[in-house]
Amino acid sequence: MSTEVTGVQYDSDYIKSFSKDRHEPEWFTDLRLKGLQWVEELPMPKPEKTRIIGWNFTEFEHQPSAKSFSSLEDLPAKIKQLVGQGDQSGNVLIQHNGAPAFRSLTKELEDKGVIFTDLATALKDHGDLIRKYYFTDAVKADENRLTALHAALVNSGTFLYVPKNVAVNVPIQTIYWQENPNAGFINHVIVVAEQGSSVTYVENYLSTEESGAPVANVITEVFVGDNAKVQFGSVDNFSENMTSYFNRRGRVENNGKLEWALGQMNEGNTISENLTDLIGEASAADIKAVSVGRGDQKQNFVNFIRHFGKHSESAMLIHGVQKDSANSIFNGKTKIEHGASKSDGEQTQRVLMLSDQARGDANPILLIEEDDVVAGHAASVGRVDPIQLFYLMSRGITKEDAQRLVIHGFLAPVVNQLPIEEVRAQLTEVIEGKVQ
Repeated sequence: MSTEVTGVQYDSDYIKSFSKDRHEPEWFTDLRLKGLQWVEELPMPKPEKTRIIGWNFTEFEHQPSAKSFSSLEDLPAKIKQLVGQGDQSGNVLIQHNGAPAFRSLTKELEDKGVIFTDLATALKDHGDLIRKYYFTDAVKADENRLTALHAALVNSGTFLYVPKNVAVNVPIQTIYWQENPNAGFINHVIVVAEQGSSVTYVENYLSTEESGAPVANVITEVFVGDNAKVQFGSVDNFSENMTSYFNRRGRVENNGKLEWALGQMNEGNTISENLTDLIGEASAADIKAVSVGRGDQKQNFVNFIRHFGKHSESAMLIHGVQKDSANSIFNGKTKIEHGASKSDGEQTQRVLMLSDQARGDANPILLIEEDDVVAGHAASVGRVDPIQLFYLMSRGITKEDAQRLVIHGFLAPVVNQLPIEEVRAQLTEVIEGKVQ
């Protein structure tokens, strides 16, 4: 069997050879081959109100060259400045063009059984554990053509595993650094917090190459056990020439909590889906996300929380800024399933538009199938408040600086949630660059 993906041949022989070279287990190779078959059979995602025909999701180099570094000091300054300082620098994984370039994990966490490594290494050393979580409950490989393509050609990833009753008190960080102009970055992230454990995981995606037509296909699966807590932060900052597909999923058990803090700052066309299932009783999820669209960029964001467990709680706060002729869709969905009594789901979406040509649509949706619940939503789309601008300008601040201050204040509720100071500073710098 063979299939052609937009001018590049990937057939079963290629998949088998690629998997063999990486010493992957047989079950993983088999799933790759199934994914290859599903690419031909499954439809593309159909994001609401966003036309993706003509977007490049499939034409790329599958095995770009990468660099490795013996210490953090050898990293380029732009990458090094993203790494947490002091105690926060001891647990970091840096991947260059999809390959591991540098890794450190403190002996204390290793002795407690924490696993933190790239996906290829995890498959060799912890294959049975990966099999338990990879493409199981959170997201299915046969969901659509892009998830199938991901299953067939995944070439990068991270595995973070925190054993039962282990509290990780410093953030764990991954930096994905792309600089190949035509790379296919097919990245899979698995974060597991077993019963009674806790961890903060922060990741950065950035590209420094402005030419070519690279592709990002990123799937994340987060599993939060009984009485466990995961704080998940990310700054997505791919360049204008990169087309991105992000699919993040979470599953939360009894009394568990999952907190998402997402800075979605890609410059190129982007589809982003975030779905969290509150399976257990008294489970909780919190999503805070910010984005800035500019130029003629097209983006589609879906944030979806489903309540299955009784007494489950969710909160969603989404802020977006649109300028130039950018067009973004913000779909917020909260669904309370039958049987999830005493649950509470709240969401707020706000979009700020800075030009007449910019467009941002905020669509809050509540799907309620149980009577004894609390649920609410709010949405607003508008322009910078002229009264705020007038007040600031009356204090001697220029109109441009006043507008920037208003925007930073508008986005601050998410920016301030990121747990690593250097990452917060980076996100603030990215925002400043996009709104000036």
